[in-house]
Amino acid sequence: MTTTRVLLLEAAGPESHAIATTAAARGYEVFTVTSRERWDGYDTALRNLLTGHLLTDFSSSDQAAKAVVAYARLIKVSAVLTTNEYLTPLCALAAADLGLPGNDPSLALAARNKAQMAARFAAYYVPAPRTLVLDGGCNVEDQIHAAGLSFPVVVKPSEGAGSGGVTIVDWPKALAGAVLDANGQRSMYGALLDGRVLIQEYANGQEYSVESITQDGRTSHLCLTRKLVSEGSNRVEIGHMLPADEDADSTAIFDAASQAIASVGIRNGATHTEVILTPTGECKVVEVAARIAAGNIGHLIRHATGVDPWAACLDVALGRPMQLQRTSDCFATVRFLSANRSGRLVAIHGLPKVSSEIPFVRVRATAGTRVAPPRSNSDRLGCFAVVGNNASDVERRANDLLADIRIEVEPVAKAGDA
Repeated sequence: MTTTRVLLLEAAGPESHAIATTAAARGYEVFTVTSRERWDGYDTALRNLLTGHLLTDFSSSDQAAKAVVAYARLIKVSAVLTTNEYLTPLCALAAADLGLPGNDPSLALAARNKAQMAARFAAYYVPAPRTLVLDGGCNVEDQIHAAGLSFPVVVKPSEGAGSGGVTIVDWPKALAGAVLDANGQRSMYGALLDGRVLIQEYANGQEYSVESITQDGRTSHLCLTRKLVSEGSNRVEIGHMLPADEDADSTAIFDAASQAIASVGIRNGATHTEVILTPTGECKVVEVAARIAAGNIGHLIRHATGVDPWAACLDVALGRPMQLQRTSDCFATVRFLSANRSGRLVAIHGLPKVSSEIPFVRVRATAGTRVAPPRSNSDRLGCFAVVGNNASDVERRANDLLADIRIEVEPVAKAGDA
């Protein structure tokens, strides 16, 4: 009997761990390629899921591509996939070289680089906010006016992740700081990122994301997710609710998402498309990622609909028919925990207990960790989920549980204080 071998480009992280667990449960052998620094952080449970691993330097894309392909051929893999934002272009290149299902390697960077993505959106008439790629030699405010944009605007890095470096700017005086923040983003692997900064039209409205899986160029939308977003200049996601298909004109949103997915060369695999529905009913596609959604959305899909997105990702990567039939008709929401002031985390009090109604409670920050009000998704301290048969009841229950949680933070003495 032929052994099915799956290669994960980076197995760390909740989504990768879920895929590795699903693959192992199916009897597949799971291998990973990661960096030395990330490997040192793998816990025993994750290492036990793996049959083998390769350590490489992801900061050099050419070297990493050669290493991945050589290792994949050596172990005779049947699939290569990733859930890591920074590694999606590498995954597309490796899959193409190996003759395995993947995305268009010539467009792989357009599903990661927001400047290239904006150009593809424009070429394919994807309804999206107008986007200006800054020319470093000219006055930023002058460029904004020349492009026909007006305040407020969104300032973002070309290759950021997790909302890092994204700022809503209401006035010209705040531009310099926002551009500097966008310029300061770094890859988790030390790779050189496109340092360009984008100025984007601010689209006011309800934020959603579309969770989809494409196989052989045909896209199936799993559901619409409604986003709960913080206020202020640094908007971060504080919760998700799904399915939200009845909240809005999901057909128009799904059509726009399909356009965006096709425009950046997605042929095989999961996508996470962020959209905004304006008060006038316009749908604006903000961006699309060539990976399954983070933020526990995959787990919410499974609890609410019965669809196993991890299994579907594996089937697509293996070239096998995927199963997307819903076996449940529930609702699921997640709430993220964050500090409301800067300091050192003492404790998190009042966390709910796991039950049939509360499928998971996760804490990622330990006592003594330096914390601050969130500026990106990486500042989350933990989360919990609620599921149920009625959307209003699920959201009410989640809000009540969140209100009972107290995050204790102590101030940190500044250098030189007595």
